[in-house]
Amino acid sequence: MSNENLTPDESLAKNGESFHWAKRFLGKKMGTDAAKLYAFCRLLDDMADGDIENGPERLIKIRAALLEGNKNADPALKSFAPLMKDHDFPISVLVALIDGLLDDQREQVIIADEDELLRYAYRVAGTVGLLMCHVLDCHDPDAKSHAIDLGIAMQLTNIARDVLEDAEMGRRYLPTSWVGDISPEEVVACSSQPDSDNARTITGAVKRLLDMAEEFYVSGAKGFSSLHWRAHVSIAIAAKVYRQIGVQLANRGYLWYQGRQVTSTTTKLFCSIKAISSLFKRIRRRKHEHNSNLHTSLRGLPYV
Repeated sequence: MSNENLTPDESLAKNGESFHWAKRFLGKKMGTDAAKLYAFCRLLDDMADGDIENGPERLIKIRAALLEGNKNADPALKSFAPLMKDHDFPISVLVALIDGLLDDQREQVIIADEDELLRYAYRVAGTVGLLMCHVLDCHDPDAKSHAIDLGIAMQLTNIARDVLEDAEMGRRYLPTSWVGDISPEEVVACSSQPDSDNARTITGAVKRLLDMAEEFYVSGAKGFSSLHWRAHVSIAIAAKVYRQIGVQLANRGYLWYQGRQVTSTTTKLFCSIKAISSLFKRIRRRKHEHNSNLHTSLRGLPYV
């Protein structure tokens, strides 16, 4: 069944296991709105990938409609419009998200360097962090910067997890500056030759990617205390569970060709307990200034 025919909660359960696990801690109103936001973003992603009939064309139409203020241009946008109005979502952030999704539809996606990698991660995931701030009623500028970082961290984890799957779709997000001119086709080929020089180069790049993600997870966590305590718990759990994917990949020697990492229910429970313990840090309520050096590559993008 197409995600377009699912309820927001069904879409979240099907496509966002970590977030669906964490949503239960948000409370009914915030949880429902967070699911609606996730479902809409998932739907845009499906459109970009062509998983929905006339998806790319519809996505381009939605982008234009957002800029024109025409909320009735597409059924998905019309359905999302009340939530967009309630939370005053910035149009520039939604457009940046769509631009990232459309950029993924090139015949072959090859990331050149770290700057391009981080700008891509901002567009497809940092933007979602910014939108989620509005759902969680958090408007502190530094908190939004930390939300961008958490989104980027999760996207870098996602890239590390899906190196082989992405290569099979003609995509290589590991920067050329790290791995040279290894093509997506060569990534697929060397997945069955783990002792080859190319395979080892990719393994090293996956480690580097997860090391970078860790920097952004640390920064993202510094924004939790700006949230309502229920939102703090939920987002901290989602972050901890998603980060665990990278931890498991690292524990297996960064072996990207051995299949996708998943987190068990037991592991989710353990991550949740650790995340809940971060509430004790709220006692101090010390405001954390954002490290602007993390956003050097993102200058010119919304809220940077």
